[in-house]
Amino acid sequence: MFPACRYSLQARRCVGALKAVQAEHVAPQVYSTRSSSSTVPRITTHYTVYTRNKDPRWEGVEMERFADEADVVIVGGGPAGLSAAIRLKQLANQHEKELRVCVVEKASQLGAHTLSGACLEPSALSELIPDWKERGAPLNTPVTEDKFSILTEKYRIPVPILPGLPMNNHGNYLVRLGHFVRWLGEQAEELGVELYPGYAAAEVLFHEDGSVKGIATNDVGIAKDGSPKDVFERGMELHAKVTLFGEGCHGHLAKQLYKQFNLRENCEPQTYAIGLKELWVIDEKKWRPGRAEHSVGWPLNRNTYGGSFLYHLNEGEPLVAVGFVVGLDYTNPYLSPFREFQRWKHHPSVMSTLEGGNRIAYGARALNEGGSQSIPKVTFPGGMLIGCSPGFMNVPKIKGTHTAMKSGMLAAESAFSKITDENLQSETAGLYIPEYEEAFKKSWIWKELYSVRNIRPSFHSYFGLYGGMVYTGIFYWILRGKEPWTLKHNGLDSAQLKPAKDCTPIEYPKPDGKISFDLLSSVALSGTNHEHDQPPHLTLKDDSVPVAHNLAIYDGPEQRFCPAGVYEYVPLETSDGMRLQINAQNCVHCKTCDIKDPSQNINWVVPEGSGGPAYNGM
Repeated sequence: MFPACRYSLQARRCVGALKAVQAEHVAPQVYSTRSSSSTVPRITTHYTVYTRNKDPRWEGVEMERFADEADVVIVGGGPAGLSAAIRLKQLANQHEKELRVCVVEKASQLGAHTLSGACLEPSALSELIPDWKERGAPLNTPVTEDKFSILTEKYRIPVPILPGLPMNNHGNYLVRLGHFVRWLGEQAEELGVELYPGYAAAEVLFHEDGSVKGIATNDVGIAKDGSPKDVFERGMELHAKVTLFGEGCHGHLAKQLYKQFNLRENCEPQTYAIGLKELWVIDEKKWRPGRAEHSVGWPLNRNTYGGSFLYHLNEGEPLVAVGFVVGLDYTNPYLSPFREFQRWKHHPSVMSTLEGGNRIAYGARALNEGGSQSIPKVTFPGGMLIGCSPGFMNVPKIKGTHTAMKSGMLAAESAFSKITDENLQSETAGLYIPEYEEAFKKSWIWKELYSVRNIRPSFHSYFGLYGGMVYTGIFYWILRGKEPWTLKHNGLDSAQLKPAKDCTPIEYPKPDGKISFDLLSSVALSGTNHEHDQPPHLTLKDDSVPVAHNLAIYDGPEQRFCPAGVYEYVPLETSDGMRLQINAQNCVHCKTCDIKDPSQNINWVVPEGSGGPAYNGM
């Protein structure tokens, strides 16, 4: 059923492409917003904001959806989702049970939306696939050298990595995570898992008793103005006994589930960072395969959390991965994570590696930093949360792949026991599996995250970076997380910005085109692309808020925190004033806007399947 629709999707794209240029130059519609008497340009046309049952353009359009059934549906073909799928089929084969497992993934191919440093701890992989070396897993670069330092504007201050500290990478591997995900997909297919890349899960479906029934993929063939095209096709429903949600950091379906089942009732708000990354081919004389370098400090001030990595990869050519992470709890609306990243590359200790090299890839992604304090309830009737969706990243280690994989394995084991229990009497139509939560709390994931729970919030003191490092050096190294207190985060990242009038604008140097680059040429290296003639998937709850609130109070911070140039304030065509322009085509699916928007007016939803970045081993 799915493959047949894949061809029609390609046909729809061809038709849409013919209309794209014409649609691009249509003047913005003007209308009166629901919450304001003023007239503002219409930005949002998506059906999740403006329902179609009151739109005369949709009268008579066939809205019935085809439905199919599986035992387990997994949303997201990343490390967590694929590990869950593999473990389910391993158990089914071991017990000679028939089990249909389907994985839906919004990227055009597995790994195309995956971005991470990445320094992989192989513990979960060895549990899942003990013979991974013999099977050709693309872990080609064992860490041979670890460096950590504090940067000032001109100098690098080495910091010793003591045994037992989170940053010790002995036994880990420097990997291109997208390639690793693709390999996991091959292992899953060998076991009989059904993989459906290019299909975006857009909606959670519920039984009458309120339990999760499955998911629906998004409708396709909708024009930019929200009207149906001639090639409109309804999404498909995929029902399951249990649905696993492994969408990655800040998944848009997980957001709905948090509210539906009150999953965040007993935890702190999640806190996030944005990670930006580039791949470079460098001078072979400067290449040190297996070297992992991390730094904190310049160009960020002591009260802005962040840091960097520089990994020398052994991939058949002198390749390095460089990246910069900025905590999204920063306060100055003039800060641009992208431009901080470009400035950091001019530090003498970094520039000496990159000079004479060639940048070949760019991308960005949000990451969870809340730790154990911010993990929600992970089970609910009909479903479970796995991987970076609930947030299992170990922040001091800067690693989350191993914990994501283990969570998927634990969910799979709990689900398999329930699904195959012949005497099971479920109180809900969708299976409720509290055993997963119990298994997670008893696993090494919880032990690991709990032990480092205070390191990230320790950076919130007056001393900032230096206070956090002292805390890590004294309390963690001595007590190993056994201190009888738990520090708190500062609240929602979206609430941390100060008004622009209270902050100093940041003057960033112009890019030189050799070490540092402009935003649009960077986005071009991400390969990101979307069917142009579709409603922008960056939706606004109220189109008047960006100008009236974000621009007026914070000087339009979405222009700076977006790492892809999606948001621009441009002059109105018909009168004085400004309007927000959303360049949805540029979006790299990082979710930063949904997280950091101070008015919480932006709601990121999935675009048509296959849209987004086309990362190759990021």
